[in-house]
Amino acid sequence: MTLHIKVSPSLLAADFAHLADSIAAVEEAGADEIHFDVMDGSFVPNITVGLPVLEAIRPLTKLPIDIHMMVLEPGRYAREFAAAGGDIFTMHIEACDDLEASLGDARVAGMTAGVSLKPDTPASALQSTIPLIERVLVMTVEPGFGGQSFMPEMLPKITEIQDMARIADHQIEIAVDGGIKVDTAGEVIEAGATTLISGTGVFNYPDGMKIGIEAIRTAGN
Repeated sequence: MTLHIKVSPSLLAADFAHLADSIAAVEEAGADEIHFDVMDGSFVPNITVGLPVLEAIRPLTKLPIDIHMMVLEPGRYAREFAAAGGDIFTMHIEACDDLEASLGDARVAGMTAGVSLKPDTPASALQSTIPLIERVLVMTVEPGFGGQSFMPEMLPKITEIQDMARIADHQIEIAVDGGIKVDTAGEVIEAGATTLISGTGVFNYPDGMKIGIEAIRTAGN
C-alpha cells in the first residue's frame, strides 16, 4: 500500500486580509491539515499570531490544526491552545527545560505531542524521549521567518529519526518544514518524511493550490 503523504499549508504565507478565504481554499484544494506558526519574539526574533486568531479560524475548517510553538516553555500554554482548537502541539526541544513534562502537558490537554528540531540540533537529542513522541518536525530552515531556502544538509537527519523510531519499535510521524516546494519535496519524502509543510509552495503555486498540493504530495513518484 502506498503511503499517503500529508500536505500541511502554512498560514504564514496566506493572505491575512482574507484569512477565511485562504483557509477555505486550501481545504477545497485537498490539504490534510493546517500549519499555524506561533512566534514569541524571544525564542525566535519574529512575532506572529496567537490564541485569538486560532479561536477565530477554528470554526472555519474541519482540518486538523498543527500549532508550531516557536515559544519559550511552550507547555505552559498547552491547555489554552487545546481549548482554542489546536489538534497537534509541536514544541521545540531547544525551548523546553523539561521536554518530557512538556510532552505530558500536550497530552493531558488532549493534543498530539510533537517535537521540533532546529537545523543545528542533532537527531540524537531525541534518543531518550523518542518513545514519548508522536510526531517530529525537522526544520529545513532556521525557524522564525518564511520564504527561506531549503537546507538539503538536513535530509540525513530525517532518515536518522526514522531509523531511531524503527529501532525503538515506535510509530512516529515525521514532518518537515522550511523551503518545501515541488522541487524539494521529492527528496524529503525519499528521506522518510510523511508530512510536508509548505507556505509559498502552496499559496503561491502558479497553477493554483489544488495542483500545487498534489504536485508536492506526489513529488518524486
